[in-house]
Amino acid sequence: MTNTALIVEDEIFVALDLERILTDAGYAVVAIAADREGAIAAAPQCSFAFVDINLRDGPTGPEIAERIAREHNVKVVFVTANPSQIGDNSPALGYIRKPFSESAILAAAAFACEGASPVSDDVIRLTA
Repeated sequence: MTNTALIVEDEIFVALDLERILTDAGYAVVAIAADREGAIAAAPQCSFAFVDINLRDGPTGPEIAERIAREHNVKVVFVTANPSQIGDNSPALGYIRKPFSESAILAAAAFACEGASPVSDDVIRLTA
């Protein structure tokens, strides 16, 4: 399950772009979820997740990140235009600001799966 991804994003074209980038690089995308319910349901099958802050059910990204990290040990990287909404004490590894580059997404995926420091300046670390 090392390279299994969850995409939590309510903008379908953004979600499909993330899915394409990840699958082209050999990652398995288990699910695309647009809200808390879908994200929580898919989390047990995933090793890492890209999570937006503002979703179909409101600004639930930080809550989703906290819950899937705590309950399922999913590594989380936020992909957001609003990093100021992440909040303090987030369990996320870091964030990527939208709009994102393919290289930033791949660096963040490697960071989540392999634990190595991200090789892209576009991946901002939150935890030490």
